[in-house]
Amino acid sequence: MAVAIFLYGVYQRFATYARGSEDPTERLSNLPGRVVSAAKLVASNEKQFDRDLVAGLMHTFILWGFLTLLIGTTILAIDMDVWTKALGQSSFFVGEFYLSYSLVMDAMGLLFVVGVGVAIYRRYWVRNQRLWGKHTSREDDAFVWALFLLGVGGYVTEGVRILGTGFPSFETVSFVGWFVADVLSAAGVDGSLAAAAYPAIWWSHSILALGFVAAVPYAKPFHMISSYANLVARDADAGRRLPRVPADASPEEIGPSEIEDFSWKQLLDHDACTKCGRCSSVCPAKAAGRPLDPRDVILDLKSYREGVASGDREEVDIVADGGTSVIDASTMESCMSCMACMDACPVDIEHVTQFTEMNRRLTESGQMNKNVEDAVMNAFQKGNTFGEPDRKRPDWADDLDFEVPDAREQSVEYLWYVGDYPSYDERNQHIARSLATVFETAGVDYGILYEDEQNDGNDIRRVGEEGLYEMLAEDNIAAFDDCDYEKTVCTDPHSYNTFSNEYDQFGFENADSVYHYTQVVEGLVNEGALGLSGTELDDTVTYHDPCHLGRYNGEFEAPREVVRATGVTLDEMPRNRSDSFCCGGGGGGLWMDFDEEPKPSEERIREALEDTDAGPDVDRFVVACPMCMTMYEDGRKTGGYEDDIEITDVTELLVEAIEASGSAAASGVSETPAAAD
Repeated sequence: MAVAIFLYGVYQRFATYARGSEDPTERLSNLPGRVVSAAKLVASNEKQFDRDLVAGLMHTFILWGFLTLLIGTTILAIDMDVWTKALGQSSFFVGEFYLSYSLVMDAMGLLFVVGVGVAIYRRYWVRNQRLWGKHTSREDDAFVWALFLLGVGGYVTEGVRILGTGFPSFETVSFVGWFVADVLSAAGVDGSLAAAAYPAIWWSHSILALGFVAAVPYAKPFHMISSYANLVARDADAGRRLPRVPADASPEEIGPSEIEDFSWKQLLDHDACTKCGRCSSVCPAKAAGRPLDPRDVILDLKSYREGVASGDREEVDIVADGGTSVIDASTMESCMSCMACMDACPVDIEHVTQFTEMNRRLTESGQMNKNVEDAVMNAFQKGNTFGEPDRKRPDWADDLDFEVPDAREQSVEYLWYVGDYPSYDERNQHIARSLATVFETAGVDYGILYEDEQNDGNDIRRVGEEGLYEMLAEDNIAAFDDCDYEKTVCTDPHSYNTFSNEYDQFGFENADSVYHYTQVVEGLVNEGALGLSGTELDDTVTYHDPCHLGRYNGEFEAPREVVRATGVTLDEMPRNRSDSFCCGGGGGGLWMDFDEEPKPSEERIREALEDTDAGPDVDRFVVACPMCMTMYEDGRKTGGYEDDIEITDVTELLVEAIEASGSAAASGVSETPAAAD
């Protein structure tokens, strides 16, 4: 009966997914490979260890203890109910097999109980903040205590059996059960009482175990199945490569307006959530006090679906600006598209993809944030988010003592996409001039598009304006196609991401030849093309990993190699590489005003000055992204850090080292960043 109830529940769950819309991403290609890869992730618990060693060990103990007990109980059932009764064979639970079985079951069962005990300790005594939230309920209590009672109950049952059978000597291999029997004996329980009580204890344990099996598909334990299924169906490019809107989709069909609009994989995402709160604990929007908690968004959608299905909730809009919608527009506007939630999620829930689709719904229904709308309109009318004329795009190069080559008029090795901020923002123009100086010093064969360059569209897409993104992508691709070049190099990691991961959706054929400037410059440094000895500068610096370069695309070492090549001492912040903390500018955050305390940029600078080994002796906060530069210069002012630290781009640091080495020609970047600011 328990198995029948379990199977029916699983069928109901997967029938729900089948009613979801078709997913735009191929989820089940190379299914055997996916199954094996997901099994490796589950077996190793590698994602559980990320950022939390104790949680990783705890989950490993619980997982492998539970699986061992499940397999062991199944073997016992086969022996008792199939092998001996149905087939009339002699039991194989004898001799060395039985002794080995008992030892392994006791050892792994002990790990299981220890793991569950640690979970209880962290939840109720330590009260780990990320384990508690809006959706914490009695279901969570029932789950963890049921596991604990199953583990302890098994040992109590074993101990009573050993005591009731007179402590057979071979049972010493069941060392935990033997210990329990000793404790019961010391407490005054004799063999006859234990033998009499054994049937009641056995049935109590069995009913709890079978009840747990039957309840799995209907409550939190279902994550043991849904999480694995979610890992099998995961998209390795989720977040950094967003799906296209179907060409024949009407405005009403863009983005989810009702629960049926979510794809089957997105519905599976909702069920796979374990409420662990890892996403919430790393979300910079939540840390800043914005109205976003990634876990709550996923679980709100799940609760709404279940409420509508049971008739306990009326159907409303999925996302809207105010009203009774499931998700409020301000929640989606708060997302920085930094992908920290996805990186931290142990079951690969694809938050950013779903959040972007809800932003698309807001855009199509005319509910876009006013500041974002202004930036989007500027990009539509002028090709840049500043609303400046195209002819001013190359003005940043006017102060250089050399002419920047025009890639439209000559063949080049590197087509340099400069980007909006290095072209129009005064502070970031210094970065553009610094990078041009590096290229000139190293003799790089490069050129730019001048006024034919347009906004890359990466963040336009992530705020939900898919139509404009497609237009910008097609215009940029057309401009690229008119040039004779081999590779593309980007100043901005946001450009690097969308060119290399998304532009091929619109016919871009050179996506495999796109580089961030730090990757190109690393090669120049290693080749000795810049004449550096590695002793030019003696500052102490820390480096901030931009989300779109690091977490999105896995490039962590190139900028660090360039920074170290200048001679500075690099002191890492605790949150670095894939654990980096977002500046707050992604996902349209650069264009919005939020009532937040502290700003993500302020918190990050505080981390640099307080949590690094050097602490207040850190001289510079080094970035490799124009948006990061803008956000951190702002955070330095609003956080009161202007006299404490300097914000420097990798290229600016490099140019200082080149000039200090005496190997640079006239640079044309004589003004300091502070003067440019």
